[in-house]
Amino acid sequence: MTATTIPASGPPSRPEPDVTPAEIIARAEAIAPTLVARQAETEQRTYYAQDTHEAFSDAGFYRLLVPRRYGGYEFGVDTFLQVSMTLARGCPSTAWMFCLGATHALPVASLFGERAQAELFRGGDFICPATIVPSGSAKPTPDGDWALEGTWKYCSGSPYATHFLGHVPAPGPDGQPAAPMLFVAPRSEFRRLDDWGGQLGLKGSGSHSIVIDNGTIPGHFALPGTHMSEADTTGGTPGSRLHANPEYGGGPLSFMLLEVSSLAVGMAQGALDAYEELMRSRTTLFPPIVTRAEDPDYQFWYGEAAGLIATAEAALRQAIAQWRDLCADGPGAFTREHDLRIATICREVVRLCWRAVEGQLFPTAGSSAVRHGERIERVWRDLSTLHSHAGIGVLLKSVTTRELARAHFGIT
Repeated sequence: MTATTIPASGPPSRPEPDVTPAEIIARAEAIAPTLVARQAETEQRTYYAQDTHEAFSDAGFYRLLVPRRYGGYEFGVDTFLQVSMTLARGCPSTAWMFCLGATHALPVASLFGERAQAELFRGGDFICPATIVPSGSAKPTPDGDWALEGTWKYCSGSPYATHFLGHVPAPGPDGQPAAPMLFVAPRSEFRRLDDWGGQLGLKGSGSHSIVIDNGTIPGHFALPGTHMSEADTTGGTPGSRLHANPEYGGGPLSFMLLEVSSLAVGMAQGALDAYEELMRSRTTLFPPIVTRAEDPDYQFWYGEAAGLIATAEAALRQAIAQWRDLCADGPGAFTREHDLRIATICREVVRLCWRAVEGQLFPTAGSSAVRHGERIERVWRDLSTLHSHAGIGVLLKSVTTRELARAHFGIT
């Protein structure tokens, strides 16, 4: 494979210059219910269908975070996360695959320079799965490019990917030890393995491995010494200056966790929807035989879960507002402590959603409602698998908690 650059023609124009965020969200709300009946086929395929992909493209979902100057909508993280949450209410796997594929337009537009962005975003739709664990190998070439080899696991969004955002240990200058390097590879430089679907949940999330064999990327597609989740944005970023949009300079760690939190809320809302259907359609097992909606116990379980999920959504929306406000306050405002504090709010959002599903809805729905493939059973599996994500199960549970205290007290 050889380095791929895109001819310097004009940038793509937005397909619908006058579309509004409210219209985009309405499209997601219309699509989400249609995903429910297709959950089983999505899991069997291990990713959502071609016609779903085309519907997302037609709706403009893959351009939500792409800068306007490159044909995107640049609507902001609140619109993007609302779309992700709405789709998760219909199908968790589909939403996970969409969100973790389309979301990385934000860090690419934030951290990479103008030359790289002009080439990377020239195609309009931008679907770029990412991993944060460095893998593979990288060698500089005499002409300033990077030669890449390796396999990167858990690349959610890979089936329809236009690019891949990864980390690789790269040799430092003047014989210094290797350090993580953030890079973007065009679709021509990688292939997808058929190795997803055997996990407990999120079977249809398209989280396959990506392989680069004898690949080469231009030097401006790489950022030596940069790790996406730890990038320091307090001095401003190339993207915030280029686009005059402060959201291209926000805290990268907290944004990554806002993504997962929005998906968790949407999943829990979907489980509550399914439970409501059971409340209306099924009766109690013991006298007096009434609909579950009329039974005090089921009323309590539903109300308890509904309150937990509503609280999770409220916390998520406040965390998103904090993230956007800190961006608007200027580069110096978004400190590492602020980044970590928002991350801990995301931790509690996930915990509240899990308490609602695992503690209230799943155990009281009834054995027939938690058979394999039933909607509540699927959400339980998907939320369980969400907890196995390193960002949730390890980073938020321990590292972030300690690091917040260290940042607050100035301990290095």
